[in-house]
Amino acid sequence: MTSPAARTTSPGRRTLALGVFLPVVVFETGLGAILPVVALTAVDLGADVATAGVVVALLAVGQILGDVPAGAIAARFGDRRAMLGASVAAVLALTAAALAPSVVVLGLSLLALGAINAVFMLARHSYLTETTPVMRRARMLSTLGGLQRVGTFIGPFVGAGVIHLTGLRGVYWLAVGTSVVTAAIVALVPDVDHRRPAGPRVPTWHVLRDHRQVLWTLGLGVLMVGAVRGSRQTVLPLWSEHLGLAPATTSIVFGIAGAVDMLLFYPAGRLMDRRGRLWTAIPSMLVLGAGFLALPFTTGFASITAVAMVIGLGNGMGAGILMTLGADVAPPTGRAQFLGLWRLCQDAGGAAGPLLVAGGAAVGSLAAGIWAVGGVGVASAGVLARWAPRWSVHASGATRRRAREAGLLD
Repeated sequence: MTSPAARTTSPGRRTLALGVFLPVVVFETGLGAILPVVALTAVDLGADVATAGVVVALLAVGQILGDVPAGAIAARFGDRRAMLGASVAAVLALTAAALAPSVVVLGLSLLALGAINAVFMLARHSYLTETTPVMRRARMLSTLGGLQRVGTFIGPFVGAGVIHLTGLRGVYWLAVGTSVVTAAIVALVPDVDHRRPAGPRVPTWHVLRDHRQVLWTLGLGVLMVGAVRGSRQTVLPLWSEHLGLAPATTSIVFGIAGAVDMLLFYPAGRLMDRRGRLWTAIPSMLVLGAGFLALPFTTGFASITAVAMVIGLGNGMGAGILMTLGADVAPPTGRAQFLGLWRLCQDAGGAAGPLLVAGGAAVGSLAAGIWAVGGVGVASAGVLARWAPRWSVHASGATRRRAREAGLLD
């Protein structure tokens, strides 16, 4: 088994709140505000609907392209500097988007913003992996993931008010402002451990070579989970449109699912710390898979809302599970680079899931695409059950007991 990553002094609650969690909420609020208007901005610049869809996808593409370099950046400059640099770079990218005179400039700005977001989130993931005591790791990372969702959830509501007052481009300036505030918070609130070096400069391909087995096995489960989660934002609007629901009604369904999603992130993390990672990972993916399998049987607002709540519940049950498993199996040497590869599996899955749904729709059966994603969700529970105990001593109570007997845990 891969040993847990090296740990230093645990950050206090105030440091966590101000230096880790607050910047994430502020930063993600800005990103959440621009997400609903990217396609509208592209159309306003002269793009057709298909081109606007490509522009929207560039944000996710940029994040995938940025995952591996993000690990190298965090290892070279340190987690805090990486986060500060990402915040400053986001100001530049968002300013370019706000002033974009063409679809090309807008698309390039969003591509860069996706890569910047990869650096930002990996830096916090890496920092908590190293500094948080292992028996509190899951609840801290679940909180990190949960607050990221909170920011993304409230961002569109704040953005709607700004658009009403200033117009479409105003929401980009809102995101510029949140990025400036984020940079200021990171600059003013130091990390608790000033002795921690930036980290060993291990080539990323060395990390990939030395840890290819865990990435090929447990990483497959990460990719599958990412695919199911990434499909949520696609299947609900598409099936709502298929049922003939109005866009405003679809937004309500989506908002209800998002609200349910945010309810369980801290209890889920606490359960993972107390009982093991699989206690939330497996139920989460089974509930998510069941929600997708049930969705094509819905016929109206009431039934689709009920299923959307099940999907939100399943996703919320697994809040932070991928970050926590990544932290469990990350090596002390090359930690940030490994987490970059880990997040690449997650984000690649997030991009593949909607493509699976689109493939089903392209051959004439949206329901078949949704059922395929549901099947992936159920299968991912089996993959996690098979491989997590091999690589993480914290997968379950049994793996922890065996690790203590072998002298791997205190």
